[in-house]
Amino acid sequence: MDAYDKGSDARRGQDGPGGPGGPGGPDRPDGEADAVETTAPEADGAPEAAGAREAAEVPEVAVVPEAAGTAEVAGAAEAAGAPEAAGAAEAAGAPDAAGAVRPAPLGTAQPPAPRTGVAALSPRYQVGAVVALAVVAVAVCAHIGMVFLHLAPSNTLTKQHGDVVDEWVFPEFEQNWKLFAPNPLQQNVSVQVRAEVSTADGEIRTTGWYDLSAEDGRAIDGNPLPSHTQQNELRRAWDFFVASHDSDDRPVGLRGTLSETYLRRIALLRLDRDGAAGPGGVVERVQYRSRTTNVEPPPWSGEKVSDRPTVRELPWWSVSAETRGAKSGQAGQAAREGGAA
Repeated sequence: MDAYDKGSDARRGQDGPGGPGGPGGPDRPDGEADAVETTAPEADGAPEAAGAREAAEVPEVAVVPEAAGTAEVAGAAEAAGAPEAAGAAEAAGAPDAAGAVRPAPLGTAQPPAPRTGVAALSPRYQVGAVVALAVVAVAVCAHIGMVFLHLAPSNTLTKQHGDVVDEWVFPEFEQNWKLFAPNPLQQNVSVQVRAEVSTADGEIRTTGWYDLSAEDGRAIDGNPLPSHTQQNELRRAWDFFVASHDSDDRPVGLRGTLSETYLRRIALLRLDRDGAAGPGGVVERVQYRSRTTNVEPPPWSGEKVSDRPTVRELPWWSVSAETRGAKSGQAGQAAREGGAA
């Protein structure tokens, strides 16, 4: 057999197809050499060409949309020498060897986030929430407007609608600027009361003066949580009376009469607490007086004030309307005692 035969298994020398004198060598044109190389059979030892053909066929299998079996296809592509096809299979969302699914690539539609707050309610409840918020906002604005008109200087609105403003503000929301005034209160006011009592044997006696302000002071002193009644009831009632009466202690309008009724009831409550009427006694009339003393200024002020107290004594007020129930109860008790005897 010839050593240069194409079908022989003998090693080709320099004159073989790959040598200088063989086909495709330097003495032959380039086109003829390419033709000879591409037509060489696989049996002649050309694994690169076979691998290239297999790699060219793999991508058609690697883009199968089903997830199941994609890993096997990718592995087969890698075994065949086509890493690009295996990468394409992984990018298609194939599970890895551990079974975990790779995250979807960017640009994929994400599920909407769950709604929270008012947006999570049904339309009917959303409308209810909006209406409730609107009502609260209107009420807050109206309250702030009323308090502003109460504190503002006299103007057209307060002259025309002052009664409406007072009914809204008094007594729960009353405000004043005494704390921030240029000259705050510098006086101690002590409110006292005494009573005329009809005793059980029909006599009339007059009690001594009960210092109601001192009683409140003793209840507040040392008490970390004093009641609102102990702090403000008597003080506010007296301020209410002074503001609604003239210099002759005559009431000005209905508010003056109301302030007198308020003070009479406070007097009866305090006198009953102190046992002023005694056993079987009934309070017939009460009388108030105030004792005002100036607070001594500090030494560095140089201000001089009088240290003599000013006493304001009110006339006697009948409390028969307030004590009518007590009298009828005592009369009924006496009748029951006489019947039992």
